[in-house]
Amino acid sequence: MDKEKIADGSPGGEGMFLDPASGVHTRGFFLVTLDRELVRCARYGEPITVALLELEGGGPGGQGQAESRLKSLGNLVRTNIREVDLVARYDSHVFAVLLLRASAEVAWIVGERVLRALEVSFAGVYRGYIGMVSYPRDGSDADALLERAADALGRARGGGKSRVFYFKREASAAAVDRPKVLVVDDELRNVKLLEAQLLPMNYEVIRASSGRQALALAQSSGVDLVLLDVMMPGMDGFEVCRRLKSLEPTRNVPVVMVSALEDLESKVKGIQAGADDFLTKPANREELLARTRSLIHLRMLNKNLVSIESALFSLANAVEAKDNYTKDHTQRVAGLAVALGARLGLSEKDLSALRLGGILHDVGKIGVPEAILNKPGKLDEDEWVQMQAHTDLGYKICLPLLETIGPALDVIRHHHEKLDGSSYPDHLKGDAISMLARIMSAVDAYDALISDRPYRKAMSRAEAFAVLRAEVQDGKMDGTVVAALEHLESRKPEPRQDTLPEPTWA
Repeated sequence: MDKEKIADGSPGGEGMFLDPASGVHTRGFFLVTLDRELVRCARYGEPITVALLELEGGGPGGQGQAESRLKSLGNLVRTNIREVDLVARYDSHVFAVLLLRASAEVAWIVGERVLRALEVSFAGVYRGYIGMVSYPRDGSDADALLERAADALGRARGGGKSRVFYFKREASAAAVDRPKVLVVDDELRNVKLLEAQLLPMNYEVIRASSGRQALALAQSSGVDLVLLDVMMPGMDGFEVCRRLKSLEPTRNVPVVMVSALEDLESKVKGIQAGADDFLTKPANREELLARTRSLIHLRMLNKNLVSIESALFSLANAVEAKDNYTKDHTQRVAGLAVALGARLGLSEKDLSALRLGGILHDVGKIGVPEAILNKPGKLDEDEWVQMQAHTDLGYKICLPLLETIGPALDVIRHHHEKLDGSSYPDHLKGDAISMLARIMSAVDAYDALISDRPYRKAMSRAEAFAVLRAEVQDGKMDGTVVAALEHLESRKPEPRQDTLPEPTWA
């Protein structure tokens, strides 16, 4: 592009577009040119780079000398960029440079050349800092590019010496830590609008133009938030949301429905689909960023908690590996406890607590010696004390997750308590024992009875329930829970068993 021709094509000729103090183009001319070039680049797929050059210092001297130095600086920048590029005075001591069809590598070379020339010509007088960004990778419109360039300039200045900071180049190593936002809309204009507001806030934006593409990207890219249009051809936003919330990799990813629809029926439909929030088109920038920050913060907390939960599950598996006789015990107990809880009409929250409690109820056995866990005979008094300690230790191991697994902690600590107060660790009685602990106590004892243990062979189901019913008659177990468990298990085929064991369990 020939800069002289652009200027000459407007009323008033070249002079009206030049800054008198520096001799380079004005800020207004730069902004108009940037907008025009962005349109051209969008059409032909060419990159451009925007650079902001800040000059610090100036030394002694009057107004005349300051203006003379500005002209020299303007000329220095202009002679060290290519003929096709544009330089303008953007602010008091900030110059803006538009590098056309310039890749990151080309832009970097130009920036370094300008700084070297500055150091040679104005050593001890000016210090220069350059921040660079490129279209389309760093922003899709002028406002986004300039905001990101200002951020890059600030990072360059933070280095304490003359330097070039190219955002994508130097921040790429940290890109994996940037939250990922999936923007889904069949209108490219809407995607670019949201992208321009999110990129300056250091979010990685992933685009999708259809529901099916969104589902694929959400599962493969590890996104942290989905901004989802409602009215799309083929699969609409409601259906996309429902599917995202039903898939294991994406069920905890926040989804914000973005739509021009403002009626109550649409919002109710979105809630039923699992949407976490709503925004009305065109989205207000401050509202968009506030909700994005809030939901991504929540997403990060959930990811951390899931990681901790996974670590605890691994620990539970390690416990099972110590005990040759309890393989898959925790998974069986967790599944049966949830089924029993559902039969008894418990809430989803309680069923979740039973699942977690079932998996983690014996995690404290990590502190019990293998010799005790696998002892073929009866435990002596000291060994029994060590075995009983697993409930308290498991509780302490999981206590840091109190706010997340809350009710499951009660299951972990009290799954061996008896209604008559005769058991451990707290000798609770009657109503002091929660329904969750009562369910886990019955299920845990039942699974132990029908499984091989080092000190005995497995019982049949009928024999196991005879033992549990005796516990009910003795006032140790909840009769309603045991009856519901027996009804649940009666529908399953009876496994083959060998001998009748002594009715004891750990």
